[in-house]
This record gives sequence, C-alpha cells and structure tokens, in this order.
Amino acid sequence: MRTRIKSALMTDDATTVMRLLEFTDSAFPVGTFSFSNGLETAAEEGLVHDAATLEQYTQDIVRQAAFTDGVAALHAFRSYNLGYYEGILNADRQAVLCKMNAEARLMTRRMGKKLAELSKHIFPDETAARWLGDIAGGRTPGTYPVAQGIVFAACGISEKELFCSHQYGVVNMVVSAALRCVRVSHYDTQRILFRAAEKLGELYDTAGDMDFDDMYTFVPQIDILASLHEKGTKRMFMN
Repeated sequence: MRTRIKSALMTDDATTVMRLLEFTDSAFPVGTFSFSNGLETAAEEGLVHDAATLEQYTQDIVRQAAFTDGVAALHAFRSYNLGYYEGILNADRQAVLCKMNAEARLMTRRMGKKLAELSKHIFPDETAARWLGDIAGGRTPGTYPVAQGIVFAACGISEKELFCSHQYGVVNMVVSAALRCVRVSHYDTQRILFRAAEKLGELYDTAGDMDFDDMYTFVPQIDILASLHEKGTKRMFMN
C-alpha cells in the first residue's frame, strides 16, 4: 500500500505542536534510556571512540531505521487513517521481521507495548485499545514504530511529523547513550543531532514511497555488534 496521506506540517496548531513535543521528548516514559542501539559494544570494541566515528555510526543507524521502522510506522499511520486494522497488524509483523537479533526485538516490543499502555491512560482510542489487547493476547508483536504510527494518527499529527519524530528518537537514543560510553561532549552530540536533520527530507521522500518488500536492513557491522552484546558481559544498556 503506497498511497500517501497528504498532510502539511501543522506548526500553526499549538495543540498538535505540544503533543508532538510530548511524544518526542526523551523524558517520555517508554524506556529509551535503557537502550543504545548497539553503541555500547561499538564503543567497547573501539569502533566508536570520538565525535567523528560517533557521527558515522549514527548516520548508519538512522538510515537503517528509516528504511525499516520508518516504513512500518508510515504504513501503520496510513492504515489507521484508512480504518484498515489488518494493515496495522501487517506493519507490526513486518517491523519485527526486520530485527535480526533478540535484543533489538526486545527493545522494539517493550517500547511499543509501553507506548500503547501510556496512550490508554492519556487519551481514549478504540484502535489503540484493540491493538494493546492483541499485544496482551500474543496476537501481534507490538513494535514501537507501529505504536508511534497509531498514536500520532489518533492525535491528528501528520505523517511527516511522525517520521521526523521517529528519526529524532533514533538519533537521540544513540547520542544520549554516547555521553555515557564514548569520550564526547554535549557540544559534539548536539552538533550530530543538528546535522542529522539535514537529510530527513530525502529519507522521508524515499521511505514514504516504500512498500514492505522494499524494506532492508543491510548494515552487517551493526548486526555483528548486536550479537556480540548478547553474549558479552557489558550491561550498561539492554542492547
């Protein structure tokens, strides 16, 4: 399903902006601080050791996430707006299939379920409640990007804002973890985050036209690092 839901950035809507900031805030309690997206092992192995190597690592993670989780989030968002619940479940299945290691699957499912639970207490929504029930019943994995797609659509936030929020979360997770395991400063991490925004438009245009068959995760070095973390002794982060 490639049909885009056309919507402009809703920056003139104060309520929407406030909700976008809330869901994107690193303090939003879905557990992002517990994960590093493989950075912990990359730092331990000496592959990421300064600002330059951190930025390259972050760029690789961002691209991988855009063309896997980003695609799943957009499809879940569009399915919600079309009233096509089976499309949401399909996006959920496809998202978890892109996770090659157990820790990545744990991360996306734990954060996805937490966001669904939070939405139940923040605002009433029939689709979100149904999806949470299917997670509890073991009928769907409950991945984080699909949870984002549902929640953002339910709150009237545009799909482009959804994609930007998703990408911000990916970058912020890595650079925040870097402050605890790489010799970098806040100046370095904020510069990396600032520059990451420059490629968002191009990534969105590409991901927005992708179907599930187009999703790809080929970043072998990161997958190897993830497998090393599963068997390693370092446990500052859960992945």
